[in-house]
Amino acid sequence: MRLVDPTVSGPEQRREGAPRLANLEGKRIALLSNGKANADVLLQETAKRFVEAHRCEVVEFFDKRNAGTPCQVEQLQRLAGGADFLITAVGD
Repeated sequence: MRLVDPTVSGPEQRREGAPRLANLEGKRIALLSNGKANADVLLQETAKRFVEAHRCEVVEFFDKRNAGTPCQVEQLQRLAGGADFLITAVGD
């Protein structure tokens, strides 16, 4: 039998948040849905409020179709390359 100490910490990981936008006026929005029911509806309604309040533009919508798998790196790069910020949603 091998005993493992669950209190031992792993390697330290440093994470930083994305830089904040100074304002939202006229910004381009990318939308990422996880594929669950109603996630797309939630995203569209949320984006609509940004469009109305800040004259934002939805430039990309991607539905990864499977909540259990991560989004492909290529797709994330495409979303990031064409937008100022991204909104993602989980439905159900």
